[in-house]
Amino acid sequence: MKATGIIEVYGLTAAFVACDAGCKAANVTVEPFDKNKPGNPDGLKVPLLVAVKFRGKVTDVTAAVEAAKEAAEKVSGVVCTHIIPNTEADTEKMLKLSAFDKK
Repeated sequence: MKATGIIEVYGLTAAFVACDAGCKAANVTVEPFDKNKPGNPDGLKVPLLVAVKFRGKVTDVTAAVEAAKEAAEKVSGVVCTHIIPNTEADTEKMLKLSAFDKK
């Protein structure tokens, strides 16, 4: 099983910048972005949270998340990051889901 790295950022622009930086920094693949509109959007810099999900070896995923974090901080900021070293099969299925698919 592959490791998974997740970085949640403020806004779609930061997500693309983070994704680009992470992919350039390490040998990773990317799962579909996911979005979350929080209950307090008026209190946020950008009223949309986007999760970027990297897949690969733990060392590569770690490098990708660190590069993505550095890049996103320069745009609008990072909500949180997390690395799952050995992703379970049921979690693997959930990584494919994306709220961007919903209309």
